[in-house]
Amino acid sequence: MEDKLKLYGFNNLTKSLSFNIYDVCYAKTAREQRDYISYIDEQYNSERLTNILTTLTDMIGATVLNIARQDYDPQGASVAILIAEGSMVPAGRTQLAHLDKSHVTVHTYPEYHPETCLATFRVDIDVATCGEITPLSTLDYLIGSFDSDIITMDYRVRGFTRDLNGKKLFLDHKITSIQDYIAPDILSRYDAVDINVYDSNLFHTKMMVKEIDLQNYLFKTDAYELPPKKRLEIMDNLRREMIEIFSGKNIY
Repeated sequence: MEDKLKLYGFNNLTKSLSFNIYDVCYAKTAREQRDYISYIDEQYNSERLTNILTTLTDMIGATVLNIARQDYDPQGASVAILIAEGSMVPAGRTQLAHLDKSHVTVHTYPEYHPETCLATFRVDIDVATCGEITPLSTLDYLIGSFDSDIITMDYRVRGFTRDLNGKKLFLDHKITSIQDYIAPDILSRYDAVDINVYDSNLFHTKMMVKEIDLQNYLFKTDAYELPPKKRLEIMDNLRREMIEIFSGKNIY
């Protein structure tokens, strides 16, 4: 925040970012599908997810109060971190902290479709902050931490605070679109659509990767070992899957 607002007491605004990514892959056989799920489950286990979230916490200048994490059988993982937006300051025998407690959570959902041979890895991240901090500053880091084919993001500012004159403030930073907080070189790789409700401080953006390099979507398979017709079929299935996830409805 370049120009900090002069407030009366605490900044009571709550800012929530919901960030969902989908990574789609083609795995030819049931064995390859299971192997892909196992691979992705190991790549994004609770330990690595914890490292991602603690880095995010450092980026927004918050302090970790507690970490809870869990890996699941047969697959998936969850991490929840309780944070305080400010340092914990010792004073005598007591521990002082701001009252602006917040949290960061992540959940993973690997799954596959036996008919289309497509496997999908979904990651849901929620960041809730109170006070001056906005989690939007971490979007480039989050997008870069995962292989993101489709991304949906929701950002909402709730509550109000007051300036020194007692005037209610329902938003303490300028925003017209979530896209404004994403680096241009990242944004250029995606088709992006906004659905915003400005009167309610609700912002929604969804993104879908523009270019598909087939080899990047094959698991344990060389694209050039496949006949042209099969490559076209796989590309068609990949694009259909992405379009339906991006649109949020069954189209085909």
